[in-house]
Amino acid sequence: MDGINLKGKKALVTGGSQGIGAQICRELASHGADVFINYFTNKEKAEILASELRETFNVNVCIGVANVSKPNEVEAMFQLMDKKLNGIDILINNAGSESNSHILDLDVDEWDRVININLKGPFLCAQQAGRRMEKSGGGVIINISSIHDTVPRKGLTHYCTAKGGLKMFTKCLALELAESNIRVISVAPGAIETEMNRKEIANFGVDKFQGWIPQGRIGNVKDVSPTIAFLCSDMASYMTGIDIYIDGGYMQSTIPYDPRPPRKI
Repeated sequence: MDGINLKGKKALVTGGSQGIGAQICRELASHGADVFINYFTNKEKAEILASELRETFNVNVCIGVANVSKPNEVEAMFQLMDKKLNGIDILINNAGSESNSHILDLDVDEWDRVININLKGPFLCAQQAGRRMEKSGGGVIINISSIHDTVPRKGLTHYCTAKGGLKMFTKCLALELAESNIRVISVAPGAIETEMNRKEIANFGVDKFQGWIPQGRIGNVKDVSPTIAFLCSDMASYMTGIDIYIDGGYMQSTIPYDPRPPRKI
């Protein structure tokens, strides 16, 4: 996107080794930002991505492991970023997890796991980042949510609840941190194909998904990342506390049938 300049900015992307997170790392680096890639399970993917960003965009890149729902691991990750990149200007709370279960069969430990990763994690990371941004003069926090922060879905009560909480967390955080020149925004993708969900989408039926989405296609990670870069830039300096949905109109099509008569053309 023309006009975006993130040179000198230092960004942390949680869950940044794959999927939407990895593409956000590429996008931020392409505009000059130095990037800290957080991963939890796949160090190899994080290392490969870090090498790609260094070679392609000539920026500083480092990686660090942390389960974002664990306070001690989050604190250690930020201390490592302090050492490697000497500060933080941009936090992308992207790490997330979901599972499918009937609400009456949902195990309490699984409820806690999903809530902790999707909601407690952004709180822990935002608190660490906010303290640093307050001292340095400001920054940007982007919470990657989902259309399911508003749209309920069977089998995902724990996930939808976490994302609904993240939506309000974004607004409260924006209100509290505006005085410290810290902007906070929620970005909520719809159906976005990644390596993690590609098989699930295929099994469910690509045509069925595409029929539900007004634009007629499932999104990809490149549909999300340019908006993130824009929001992190000075071009969006008067934007905070808002929710942005990137879903091809999916949320506007909750009735899965079309009763309209044929158009007269």
